[in-house]
Amino acid sequence: MQHPITFDSGLTATVPSRWRRFASMMYEGVLLFAVVFLAGYLFDTLTQSRSGLTLRSLRQVVLFVAIGVYFVMCWRYSGQTLPMKTWNIRLVDRDGRTPVLSRLVLRYILMWPIPLVAALLIQGASHLTGYRSTDMLIVFAPFTVFLWTWLDPQGQFLHDRLLGTRLVHTDTKAAKAV
Repeated sequence: MQHPITFDSGLTATVPSRWRRFASMMYEGVLLFAVVFLAGYLFDTLTQSRSGLTLRSLRQVVLFVAIGVYFVMCWRYSGQTLPMKTWNIRLVDRDGRTPVLSRLVLRYILMWPIPLVAALLIQGASHLTGYRSTDMLIVFAPFTVFLWTWLDPQGQFLHDRLLGTRLVHTDTKAAKAV
């Protein structure tokens, strides 16, 4: 079901389907592998690390920032990452324009709490049950961001609802086909 959005400027658009957003998210994971690999390689080269556990906390901060720079730069430049372009999805504000930089940074930060809570619940279930194999469910934690879309009247993510940003479909012909 396509959810229409009317912007403050009077323009209208539709929300991309969950399936389309999911496909974009899967493609994003492939590209993020390259971002994480490059950032990790630079980190290891600069710190002379020989193990992923060396300077682990600093490594996590560097990777968090590198991923954030990737997303914020893409969103700021065109409102889209490469997977979003492929799947005809654009990030806009209430007026249908590219959001300001501060809002983009906040969006990136607010994307994390729900998947992190899910990861903690999975880890807790693993410890509680004693089945270490439960840890494998961690691969599903990022998809918990979709839970709110079933409750939201326009099918938006919670972080978009909170910040006044929107994901919109950019190709009306393809929107009817999917």
